[in-house]
Amino acid sequence: MKNPGSLPAVATAAVLGFAAQSAHADWALNMTPGITAVSRSVYGLHMTMYYICVAIAVFVFAWMIYSIVVFRKSKGAVPDTTLVHNTKAEIIWTVVPVLILIGAAIPSTKTLIQGEDATGTELTIRITGYQWKWQYEYIDTGVSMFSTLDRDSNVARQLGSGIDPNGVPNYLLNVDHPLVVPAGTKVRLLLTAQDVIHSWWVPALAIKKDAIPGFINEAWFKVEEDKLGLYRGQCAELCGRDHGFMPIVLDVRSKADFEAWMKAQKALQQPAASAEAAAVAAQPAAG
Repeated sequence: MKNPGSLPAVATAAVLGFAAQSAHADWALNMTPGITAVSRSVYGLHMTMYYICVAIAVFVFAWMIYSIVVFRKSKGAVPDTTLVHNTKAEIIWTVVPVLILIGAAIPSTKTLIQGEDATGTELTIRITGYQWKWQYEYIDTGVSMFSTLDRDSNVARQLGSGIDPNGVPNYLLNVDHPLVVPAGTKVRLLLTAQDVIHSWWVPALAIKKDAIPGFINEAWFKVEEDKLGLYRGQCAELCGRDHGFMPIVLDVRSKADFEAWMKAQKALQQPAASAEAAAVAAQPAAG
């Protein structure tokens, strides 16, 4: 596989990436509400903070513009050079921000606690980051897979490929094996890494967790049952030279479809694992 190895090559890849995003991404000026109760809480918290900031900005700029217009020199305004202290003003501009921060802390704390409560999970998946792919292991099922950049995107990204990235569906955002999960099920994620720090980020879940070698981070989600489909994300950590080619695809299915998929994966993977174990056991012991 040919990799870009110079500054012009990297710049070209970046330009192609932005071009592909403009062709395939749904542009928006706000966060996505997401597909889980937690992601909707995060979105609601974001909007609450946004409106507070807008109100503060409107008040401050309105007062400033009013002061500039009304108390300008051309209207005969004379600056008060003796005013160095105003107790009432200092109390107001101290108490009001404190009240705003306390009011913001209450919903923020509630949302943070909600996002960390991984009790009562029904399915556990261990996610391991590699340069530059993800490994998904469904705990206690024997099902495991690697998820890497899909072949079409990988070919198109090569220098001199002659392929227009705009013609590649979901360019740099598609994989060969997505993470398949059931809707309406509380899924627990255990995140780690094998080599360097990665970051598993899926905006629709409001999850961005670092995968660190030697450590296990925890996250969870429960997709609403009417939100079936594909949702995309990326590694959000500068994990190496080709870190931009490490996408994430979440395939949300109904519980029945997920069970059928899991049964098929067990039928495919468990015989291969048994054959490999038998071959290892048959090897003569060393020494």
